[in-house]
Amino acid sequence: MNSTEQTAGSIVIVDDNPTNLRVLSAMLEQAGYKVRPALSGELALRSVAASPPDLILLDIRMPVMDGYETCRRLKADEATRAIPVIFISALSEIEDKLTAFQAGGIDYVTKPFQTEEVLARVRTHLQLHHMQLHLETLVDERTRELSQSEQRYHRMLEQTIQAIAMTVEKRDPYTAGHQLRVSQLADAIAEKLGMDKYAREGLRLGATIHDIGKIYLPAEILNRPGRLGDIEMALVRTHPEVGREIIAKVDFPWPVAEMIHQHHERLDGSGYPLGLQGEAIIPEARILAVADVVEAMASHRPYRPALGIEKALEEIRRGAGSVYQPEIAAACLALFEQDGYQLPAAPTD
Repeated sequence: MNSTEQTAGSIVIVDDNPTNLRVLSAMLEQAGYKVRPALSGELALRSVAASPPDLILLDIRMPVMDGYETCRRLKADEATRAIPVIFISALSEIEDKLTAFQAGGIDYVTKPFQTEEVLARVRTHLQLHHMQLHLETLVDERTRELSQSEQRYHRMLEQTIQAIAMTVEKRDPYTAGHQLRVSQLADAIAEKLGMDKYAREGLRLGATIHDIGKIYLPAEILNRPGRLGDIEMALVRTHPEVGREIIAKVDFPWPVAEMIHQHHERLDGSGYPLGLQGEAIIPEARILAVADVVEAMASHRPYRPALGIEKALEEIRRGAGSVYQPEIAAACLALFEQDGYQLPAAPTD
């Protein structure tokens, strides 16, 4: 048992089976967490309202109010919306998991579970939740204390953003460093377009966590070789909206939440999750879309080897004026073909 787990926070466990409650409670208490059991969704809602925990473990099959409805009510309440919910259930079909994520869950553990898996998931999501709260505090402090050192604030903000980005990428070793490389390329494109330094700083920070919503995706989907099925792809396509929800309450001086939400939108409306077109997509997201495609195509993925920078630039050239803003596409192409820009090397281990 380490000191991080001992001080990590409180957890509400919701399950109508007393045996399951005892097993989970003992496991988490031994790891140093404060645990409150609840035998039904109704009791859980009352317990959470009286004293909000740091995390909720929630079963699905319960009488009167099942886990899905319990989670929806938690997410509909401003006071409990931000509390992370991990579903723990014997239901193992991908449709069950999709419903759980749509209800607002951040993760899904299938019974019978392994102790180490449950503790690892709990630890990861509590760390992310605490970092999110810390980030909100930093931004609030910046608003209240404008007299403090600008340089010190930006350094702390960037360090927190980097910590969140690393938390996301630890679950997906195949794309480690992707967000950082995208942010560097997006910044270079923005500089070439003449974007001012302040706006570029916001773009760089947004790009560094543009895939933060993937923290909610099952690791087996992120790391699976081969093509994903329709339902699994539907899950993956929830990550821009989930990412926006994570960041929405943080009062950034830049449209970071919108960058995250729109980075898969396309000029002609063929993107997701909203199918936005043209000027409805913010400029930062248009730049981020180009940088994201170039890095993703040029790098290795679990379902294919790296396609290389030439294929990536060919895609940008093909889509210029249709799916990608022509000026942004031209700036990206000029960086590589005229200025000699190179993507930073991806990690080798």
